Amino acid sequence: MKSLIVLTLFSIVAIAWTKPATYTDKWDHINVEEILESDRLLRGYADCLMDKGRCTSDAKALKETLPDALEHDCSKCTAKQKTSADKVLKHMINKRPKIWDELATKYDPKHIYQVKYKDRIDAAKGKA
Repeated sequence: MKSLIVLTLFSIVAIAWTKPATYTDKWDHINVEEILESDRLLRGYADCLMDKGRCTSDAKALKETLPDALEHDCSKCTAKQKTSADKVLKHMINKRPKIWDELATKYDPKHIYQVKYKDRIDAAKGKA
């Protein structure tokens, strides 16, 4: 009986210490289109990501999450976050190329992700 209790406790601890399967879904309710269409809001996020300005709590969370999402193909993203990421990618490449280039230079200086995600980038450009 004691073995079962100990095994159960270890299982609970192991589950509690494992990383979550997805990022928090609180970002699923952010209006991405509103941010993308607002020069002020978009510049605020970009400045935060580039260490040029103050960060809102959402922008700070994005800044902390972005490297992991890039490295692991957004594997912890919810379906809504993946859809939003595709919208952001398309918008930035086609309508905000200067900001896109700044971010790419900072977060992908060796072009690892631009090669890894070439098909998505080409699709966003309308080349696919």
